[in-house]
Amino acid sequence: QVQLVESGGGLVQPGGSLRLACAASGVTFSITRMSWYRQAPGKQRELVARISTGGSTKYADSVKGRFTISRDNAENTVYLQMNSLKPEDTAVYYCNAVRVVSMSEYWGQGTQVTVSS
Repeated sequence: QVQLVESGGGLVQPGGSLRLACAASGVTFSITRMSWYRQAPGKQRELVARISTGGSTKYADSVKGRFTISRDNAENTVYLQMNSLKPEDTAVYYCNAVRVVSMSEYWGQGTQVTVSS
């Protein structure tokens, strides 16, 4: 059974930083593409950042230069370092995993990030 457990969300002031983590189990992590999505109230879920099995990364234009996605295959964990946070970054952040062989997709339960003074 695949499980994705996010952690690290919370309340932060504008300009602050947070680091999200997503621990995966039940999946061969090294052959799993990992992504972070977010969904703000009243908006569609959107891709924030993605990291391939080989370490290639992709970012939404709105977070380029501020967010960094990384993965630790030994710890089966993907991270999202978020710097220079803005109120418009407020959303529920979801971890997403895709097995590249079967394209099976899995989601975490989400973690709330609130950027407010």
